Formats: sequence, C-alpha cells, structure tokens
Amino acid sequence: QVQLVESGGGLVQAGGSLRLSCAASKGNLTTYTMGWFRQAPGKEREFVAAIFWDGGFTNYADSVKGRFTISRDNAKNTVFLQMNSLKPDDTAVYYCAAASRYPAVVPGHYNHWGQGTPVTVSS
Repeated sequence: QVQLVESGGGLVQAGGSLRLSCAASKGNLTTYTMGWFRQAPGKEREFVAAIFWDGGFTNYADSVKGRFTISRDNAKNTVFLQMNSLKPDDTAVYYCAAASRYPAVVPGHYNHWGQGTPVTVSS
C-alpha cells in the first residue's frame, strides 16, 4: 500500500512560481508512474502531468506545457511539480497519484491518491 502526502501549495500572485512535492509516507514510489491532477471548485478533476517510473518519459496537459515541469527523485521517494508563470486559472487543489501503467492521463488509471494541496493564484 502506498500513502502519498503533498506539500508546497499556497497563495501566489499571477506570474509567480510554486514547487509542489509529493512524498510517500508509506510504500515505495520507484516502480510507479506518478501523476499530478488538479480540481478547481465546481469542476472535474483534470490531468496536469505524469512521469514514468524512471523519469524517462513525461507528458503534460496542453494548458500547462512550457510552464510546469514534473520530476522525480527516486532515491528520496519524492515527486515534484515546478509551476512557473502561474495564472489565476491554475487555482485548484493539486493531487499527486500513483499508477501501475504508462501512459496514465485520467483519474481511473491511478491506484493511489494523496489528500491534495491547495494552490491559489491571485490576479
């Protein structure tokens, strides 16, 4: 069983940056595809980015390409989401998740989820 804990969310002005982290409080992430999703109030959870277990492949939602970067440090059992040039539309609760397949771009592909960390981007 894998338990995920996100951190790094907060309030930032438009154009600013945040770095989210996702660590395993239980279990080992090294064999999983790891993904980031987000959910804004009143909207469905949407895919943001995913990274293959060895970091060799990544994919991104069109809305974040060129601004967000997903990475992982398997030695530290942690995944990151660097978010630059943030926009008010990026405001959401951000979730990390673990999947046993790649690619994995919808919530149903993922087996384990964290509790989420809120990100608010002010204009």
